[in-house]
Amino acid sequence: MADDDSIDIARDMIVRSSKISALTGAGISVDSGIPDFRSEGGLWERYDPHEYATYDSFIRDPSKFWTMGRELAKVLLKAKPNPAHFALATLEERGKLIGVITQNIDNLHQVAGNKRVIELHGNYQRAFCMSCNKEFYGDEIHRRVAEGEIPPICDSCGGVIKSRTILFGEPLPESAMSEAIEICRSTDLMLVIGTSLTVYPAAYLPQLAKNSGAKVILINLDGTNKDGVADVVLKGHASKILTRLV
Repeated sequence: MADDDSIDIARDMIVRSSKISALTGAGISVDSGIPDFRSEGGLWERYDPHEYATYDSFIRDPSKFWTMGRELAKVLLKAKPNPAHFALATLEERGKLIGVITQNIDNLHQVAGNKRVIELHGNYQRAFCMSCNKEFYGDEIHRRVAEGEIPPICDSCGGVIKSRTILFGEPLPESAMSEAIEICRSTDLMLVIGTSLTVYPAAYLPQLAKNSGAKVILINLDGTNKDGVADVVLKGHASKILTRLV
């Protein structure tokens, strides 16, 4: 657990900063009941991502993704923001946080109250028809999948519906990545929360912020192989640490 001296140093950095940003990963949502996909018992232990979660596999057989998605939706649809999400919303309310860049698809930052959320990997509540591009939002598609409609079919044209979550082998949204880079270049303090920093290009963003003159606070249960980029490393649960900081 992070010691009091490190907490005090990080809190002082937050007080002195006026353009704070946050980069969040799966660790910030663990206390909302959403397990890390890569952790023991996580999604990738039960579903081989190469078979169920790549763009090529979806094109070949979309039913496999939606079979996995049915199980994932059971967790995501009942998840609620935890104190870590609310802490970031509080920083935005105070005019100190300029944006949240997230690798998560759970929509919890928005539910907590953050207005500027850049989603690098999409959002599970959004979907679209691959034939006519009709957009779907909310839990309608997940309800249909839960009732056995796998894959879900567009009611306008009969095309296959795809989630807006980004699959392996699928490019990140250009607009989201551009906005994330802009935030990294303008922030004076980046909070890196609950991410192992192993998935690129998101893993490079703290270094980009650092190169642009920002301080970096790393908050993670176990630390990462990128601890060297951080000015302060706080090990522990994001919900507990961010509550102490904010």
